[in-house]
Amino acid sequence: MNFIHLIRLSLAALALFGTGQAGAEPLRVRTTAIPLHSENAAIKTAGKLHYRGGLEITASDPAFGGLSALGVSADGKRMIALSDQGRRFAARLVYAENGDLAGLRYGQLDTLSGLDGVPLKAKSESDAESMSPGVDGEIIVAFERRHRIWRYMPGQILPEPLPPPDELAAMPANSGIEALTLLNDGRLLAITEGRNKSGHAVAWVSNPDGWSVMTYANADDFKVTGAATLPDGDVLLLERRFTLRDGVAVRIRRLKGETIQPAARLRAEMIAELRPPLNVDNFEGIDIRTTDNGRTYVHIVSDDNFSPIQRTLLMMFELRE
Repeated sequence: MNFIHLIRLSLAALALFGTGQAGAEPLRVRTTAIPLHSENAAIKTAGKLHYRGGLEITASDPAFGGLSALGVSADGKRMIALSDQGRRFAARLVYAENGDLAGLRYGQLDTLSGLDGVPLKAKSESDAESMSPGVDGEIIVAFERRHRIWRYMPGQILPEPLPPPDELAAMPANSGIEALTLLNDGRLLAITEGRNKSGHAVAWVSNPDGWSVMTYANADDFKVTGAATLPDGDVLLLERRFTLRDGVAVRIRRLKGETIQPAARLRAEMIAELRPPLNVDNFEGIDIRTTDNGRTYVHIVSDDNFSPIQRTLLMMFELRE
């Protein structure tokens, strides 16, 4: 595939993504509204982000959870999220009168298919960590464990393999592509969780002949877990850190679009940091939508690792600069 011919596509075609998957079933979910600050609901701001509502999501189906990649439709009405067990969760987003995120409806859970049309099952095959839209309504998915990039076309069960970066094969099994986003000029940006010998994350940008390698400068032991492209061409990067002493912390940084060039050493500026007592968990998925009146909303979702001590959180912010 010649990646340079991709163009930016809003996720208005999210419904199409559901048609190519296996065994779609309704899923009843329960949502509980959560404040930004766990001790003071009046606090609504973190850095340049203004809180516009959040949910803790639970379901009785043990297959629900592990959400590692997020997509939100351009009109903000629908979402999909991929799990690290090869599942696709889809739902309608519900808003309060003031526009804050207030709930979910019509949940659905199905399974991504493999090249043989059979639902993915083994962890080595099903660990979907990131996704990006494509020009024809497809969703491009990056998997780790067995590192690869597949695209799922609307109306088709079988995915199509895409050529991955050459260096990806040498990455450790649990250190593959965690962030994948389509840039406004048609290139794909991919960033790994793993690091090179200098301690920086490995990154790539696509070109007509394949991929060009870059590095991304990690700071304070944070690792990139998601990416989404802004209308002006800049990229918001979602980063996460966990330590036994401090627990989970999350950062959102802004990467200038013009700096994304072959062989570049990428650096990003801080937008916001979330850490307790703010409500925070293992956030791995991020997406952006922009309204006709110029408002930019940032959505993030957390991976609960199917653990009873972690939560699936969906939070929405307005970017104010």
